[in-house]
Amino acid sequence: MLVHHFLENSARRTPHKTALICGERRLSFAQVDEAANRLANALLTEGVKRGDRVAIYMDNPVEVAIAIFATLKAGAVFSVSNPSTKGDKLARMTHDLQPAALITANDTQRRRVVAEMLPVAAVPLVVWLGGVPTAEASLQPTASVRFRDWDDLLSRGETTSPCARTIDLDLATIIYTSGSTGTPKGVMSTHRNMVFLAGSMNSYLQNSHDDVILCALPLAFGYGLYQLITCMQLGSALALERNFAFPYRAVEIMARERVTGFPGVPTMFALLLGLKDLAGYDLSHLRYITNAGAALPLRHLAGLRAALPHVKIYCMYGQTECQRVSYLPPEDVDRKAGSVGIAIPGTEVYIIDENGAKVGPGVTGELVVRGSHVMRGYWEKPGETAETFRPGPIPGETVLYTGDLFRMDEDGYLYFVSRRDDIIKTRGEKVAPKEMEDALYGMPGMREVAVIGVPDDTLGEAIKVFAVPEEGVTLSEREVRAFCARHFEDFMMPKYIEFLAALPKSGSGKIDKKELRACAVLPGR
Repeated sequence: MLVHHFLENSARRTPHKTALICGERRLSFAQVDEAANRLANALLTEGVKRGDRVAIYMDNPVEVAIAIFATLKAGAVFSVSNPSTKGDKLARMTHDLQPAALITANDTQRRRVVAEMLPVAAVPLVVWLGGVPTAEASLQPTASVRFRDWDDLLSRGETTSPCARTIDLDLATIIYTSGSTGTPKGVMSTHRNMVFLAGSMNSYLQNSHDDVILCALPLAFGYGLYQLITCMQLGSALALERNFAFPYRAVEIMARERVTGFPGVPTMFALLLGLKDLAGYDLSHLRYITNAGAALPLRHLAGLRAALPHVKIYCMYGQTECQRVSYLPPEDVDRKAGSVGIAIPGTEVYIIDENGAKVGPGVTGELVVRGSHVMRGYWEKPGETAETFRPGPIPGETVLYTGDLFRMDEDGYLYFVSRRDDIIKTRGEKVAPKEMEDALYGMPGMREVAVIGVPDDTLGEAIKVFAVPEEGVTLSEREVRAFCARHFEDFMMPKYIEFLAALPKSGSGKIDKKELRACAVLPGR
């Protein structure tokens, strides 16, 4: 089984069933499959070969899904980039990939960025959605770069599926990490990785071909990408939104399309809970909500349960290196409050100490993940691969050392403690920022909060709190300090408190602590 077989099988079973919804556009499985065949054959004609990389630089139109499956049908490897990615970072990623083709949109932002990308990587083929640019001299095709129009390629491509020689050990995609702790790395996933993971996710979410999933997450990130993959596997419908910047629009789509599943991140759920008239929309068909990317504050969890009492809420944890690690069954939300759950079906997790020995219940250590979803490694980075993907207990297998600190209870439920790199060492003690953040989210009037460590000549590291009050609420430093004094030990008291209108976010919606550290202004420094 290969990933593009999901689309082909669904197109055979239910050719006229809606596969993709994007605004007013609706494409059936047969239409998506035919378009993917046409583009795949055109790419092969243009010289794309088995194992070549195809970079896709768009947001969430249906053409991204078509480009993904066309790349796979051609035997190549796709890599989707978020349009919010800055030009210099995108240029580094393109240089890293050395793609045989780039598929993007003809608009001002994309033209500018592509002009920066072409000098750093020999991209032989650029496919433009919306017409080939003609105005900018910097974007004229050369002897080494061919420009092609998307519609023209599709019109010339054959409608039958090409005969690629792909096997399940071949790479299917390279997904870049956010780079929140350093330079972004390309995580290599094989067809086998992706097929296994899609089946495991569909299993614990109890998805079926009748589901309609709303995806307002970037397809450049694994959490968003696997909404597409799991829907194609089952033949369910996917409603694509470019982002969650307009939550009312998303809620209207949920009501109109009778959406049954809604994946999101904490910032999206905060916006959702901020809608004054949410109860006025018919969301009776919504079956479940999933949260990943960052821990869902308990206050937001309680708010979602109160606003949508009929909806199951799955709290999940994962990393780009394996996409999904664990899920908390909705029936355990109260019994295992604060947990990110148990290992997903078909996988195993355990916790080790600094010497690599497994630890027992309640002991904090590094989480290790076993399973067919553990990715191949980092593209062109053997050193970093060897550090993260190490030999497992069975000879010849590879397991993932996550770098995240967890503890596990007697029932096998996981509790996230901190990224190893996030631990704050102050006054000779270790402080987990998440512990403080979880408590501070319980402060009345607190909308968002982030805790970091900053260099301090006396303490080693001092604790700094970034706080975002609820709209219309004014919080003072004195109030925050008083709250901290009631909830934290002396060594956990923050030295600095800074109020912001909003916290910086990464393209995947996570709070960007790397940027907070870079711009942290300390008195007297």
